[in-house]
Amino acid sequence: MNEFMKAACELSAENLRTNSGGPFGAVVVKDGKIIGRGRNHVLENNDPTAHGEVMAIRDACKNTGSYDLSGCELYTSAYPCPMCMSATVWANIKKIYYGNTRKDAETIGFRDDFIYELMGRLSADEEDGGGIEIEQLDHEETIKVFEAFERKQDKTIY
Repeated sequence: MNEFMKAACELSAENLRTNSGGPFGAVVVKDGKIIGRGRNHVLENNDPTAHGEVMAIRDACKNTGSYDLSGCELYTSAYPCPMCMSATVWANIKKIYYGNTRKDAETIGFRDDFIYELMGRLSADEEDGGGIEIEQLDHEETIKVFEAFERKQDKTIY
């Protein structure tokens, strides 16, 4: 398994134990080193923006002393939701690696696709701003945490 995707997956799995939020984790990497880590803290922080990707971006910005993460890559256990995708764009991250798909997230109770469809209707007349490469990586490993979350009796869907 890719070492950075493994780190993101381990962060997502941590939430199975802590119930801090959903099974989502992410790392920001620059020049082959992790500079930011984050896992979902929506429930623990009572903050709907405390997604794993956002937390990793916040950590990377704090650690670098910059809001600009140009030259960085994001490794995330699942395809970013619209908010996290937007945060990635604002941070100037141009490469995203993800494990689980939007459909995988929907299967365990998350509604990312609904938001993407809504945004598509809202921006149907907009040009594609593009410029971000997105590639799936290590799904066979990252899906295991989603499967464990689906079996969890004390999970909270938000």
